[in-house]
Parts: sequence; structure tokens; C-alpha cells
Amino acid sequence: MSGTPILITGATGYIGARLLVDLIERFGDGVRCRVTVREGSDASYLRNLPVEIVRADMHDPVALNEAVKGAEVVFHCAGMIAYTQNYRLRLYDTNVLGTRHIVDACIEAGVKRLIATSSIAAVGSSGTGSVVEESSEQTAFTEWQRHNVYMESKHLSELECRRGVAEGLDVVMVNPGLVIGRSPEPGMPGSSSNEVLQMIYEGRLPLCPEGSTGFVDLRDVADAHIAAWQKGKAGERYIIVGENLSFRELFDRIATMPGSRSGKVFGVGGVAGKLAGVGGELWSLVTKRPSFISIESIRQAAHSSRYSNQRSVHELGMTYRPFDETLRSAILQ
Repeated sequence: MSGTPILITGATGYIGARLLVDLIERFGDGVRCRVTVREGSDASYLRNLPVEIVRADMHDPVALNEAVKGAEVVFHCAGMIAYTQNYRLRLYDTNVLGTRHIVDACIEAGVKRLIATSSIAAVGSSGTGSVVEESSEQTAFTEWQRHNVYMESKHLSELECRRGVAEGLDVVMVNPGLVIGRSPEPGMPGSSSNEVLQMIYEGRLPLCPEGSTGFVDLRDVADAHIAAWQKGKAGERYIIVGENLSFRELFDRIATMPGSRSGKVFGVGGVAGKLAGVGGELWSLVTKRPSFISIESIRQAAHSSRYSNQRSVHELGMTYRPFDETLRSAILQ
């Protein structure tokens, strides 16, 4: 059979699903895609796609070794996002040990290139002072970030990738900002970020953090993964951010959209922020589900961060969709 053999982990997730569909649409018979699927995952959208499904879990190195065999390119999109303390061990097991297992499997199988989905959470950010310094790929991870369970897990997963580089593996890391937007195809996986934007649009979430961060369209993230495969420099990482915005600016943009019921916005910080964070921690404990509201996520959202996308523009040839177009796809679709 012709076509580049490709393995995608996390193909039933938000980013991995978009990437898989784009690879098939863009390259057709030029690629042969295999995907790993955990037991119990909803893989219904895969039914009509020309893919090979392999049952493998990030926690099972033997199954991953079998899944990787024969692949020339691996896109490692599997991962967990959570901010509550009760998910610390699960974040480590999935994001750090899972990446370790993939790196080891790629080395063993002689994979030509591994593209690892990281995050701006692993990029250094001072987040202090009146002047917000723009972070680049070289900005060092800082001490305050080590206390955030999700940020620390992504930082450690990148160290696993760099260990693979030291052992001779060709690895490129992709660091998206806060990913928003929806896939137009029916049945595709969604994300909690879009749900939060919908809540703001409907006026059900009037609490606004005081910080800022980088945002990016889901479709741009998929494009960036493909560009990293084809053009990325081995051992490097690329920040993928379309626009830097304060959360106040985000709320204002949503308020101007047609049909928005967003009303008066209240800052979340101080005692109110701590109470919200504790509430999120308790909710996660009771429901045994990740919560996007936690003590650390409230602290993180209070930090003002900006990210440079210049390396991705110059080296990967990235162009980014207008943010208003992205918002419409996330909320009005």
C-alpha cells in the first residue's frame, strides 16, 4: 500500500479528531492513518473514515509499542486537561508517563518524526508587574507555574520529549493557546472551552477573571500540527496563538455578537475568587469529573500573559484566522 503510515493518539479528542479529518481531506491516499482508541471512548465519528483503529491506552506501554510499529510519523495528541488537586496523579499518569511511553515506543520503532501536542501552559510566563512581557519559545518555565497541576504536567511531558531528542528521536512540539471553535462535521468531539463561551454569550457566566492569555482557532491548531510535521525543526517547539486578549476584552467581544445576552460583568478575585475555586474543587471531588474552576485555575486566570506566534509564522508559514470568525464558529454554529 502507498501513502505515509501515520499514527495519531487522542484521535477521539477535540484536537486529534480535527487533525485526523484534515489529514484525510488534505492528503487522501497519500497517508494511511492509524488511531489509538481507549476502551470506553466514543469513537462513533470514526466509523465512516478510512482509518485503522487500534485499542491502546497511554498507560499500557506494550499496547503502544504494537500501535506504533510500522508508523513513520506519530502525532501524539492524547492528554488530559484538569486543574483540581484531586487530578494531580491522573494528570501525571496521562500527560507525563503517557508521553514517556510514546517517546519510548517511537525510539524502539524507528519513527521518523514525532509531533507532540503540548500547550502554552508549558511556556514560561512571568504574569507579574504592570508591564506584561511577551513569552516566546525560549521563555523559561517559572516557579509560580510549578504549583499549577496542569501546567506542571505539561512542562514535565515536554521534558520527556526533550529526553527523546537526546536519545536520537526527531521530535517537534506544538504549543497551542486556549483552543476554541467547533468542527463543522456532525458528531465531532467538543470542548469545555466552547461550553464556557456559550455560557458567557447566554449571560449565565458573569464572572470575569482579571488576567489575559492567548487564544487560537481549532482549525489553526490542526494546520499547525501538519506544518510542524512538514516544516518544523527537530527538537523545537512552536507557540500557536492567533490573538492575545484579556478576559475583559473577550467578554466585550462576546457582548457585541448578535443575540448575545451577556450583561454586567463582575471581576472574580479576592475572596470571591477563592470561594469559587474551593467550590470547583469540591464539585470535582463529588462528581469525580474535571472542573475548569479550581483554586489554581482562578490564580492562573488572574495572571496576565502574552505569547509571540512569530516563530510559527516565519518557520511553519502559519497564518491565523480572525478572532471574530473563531468566536462565531464557537458560539453561533
